[in-house]
Amino acid sequence: MRSDEERLNCGITIPLIGMGTYSFQNHNETTEQAIHMALQMGYRHFDTAKIYGSEPAVGNALRQAIEEGIVEREDVFVTSKLWSSDHHDPVSALKHTLKNMGMEYLDMYLVHWPLKLKPWVCYPVPNEEDFELLDLEATWAGMEKCLDMGLCRCIGLSNFSSKKTEDLLNFASSPPAVNQVLS
Repeated sequence: MRSDEERLNCGITIPLIGMGTYSFQNHNETTEQAIHMALQMGYRHFDTAKIYGSEPAVGNALRQAIEEGIVEREDVFVTSKLWSSDHHDPVSALKHTLKNMGMEYLDMYLVHWPLKLKPWVCYPVPNEEDFELLDLEATWAGMEKCLDMGLCRCIGLSNFSSKKTEDLLNFASSPPAVNQVLS
């Protein structure tokens, strides 16, 4: 294990520094160029999400870098996230992400937020009437199924409070590998 990596409870290592791929303007070509340059500079961890709109650009840039021999797939750590309108079916959501990215698996799949939105809500700032009651146990069971199916190597959380994380640990068969929180 390199000094710039950490071993997770799922057994794999994660680079400690990664590149987020959210872009307000969402220019795929610019995102692809930025990832390509980051790979050449040594970055090996890339973070995306359905709501960012950058999954295709991340996939294209990584595929190009692999074809050019800059990096091997197993040397890159790719994280994406379950959007809040997809809690009803994490497996289908991850399969859609993988199709968008042209990948066979993710290294990490995170529950983006501890809230559930109606299935058609696909904008980052929902209205009050867009929310539904979250059944975290059902969502996590879907995340664990993604793991069991080999669609991802680890599962985790994003933006969860310590209380919500503790609640999840009471029923999780596979504990989350991370809780990614922005500060």
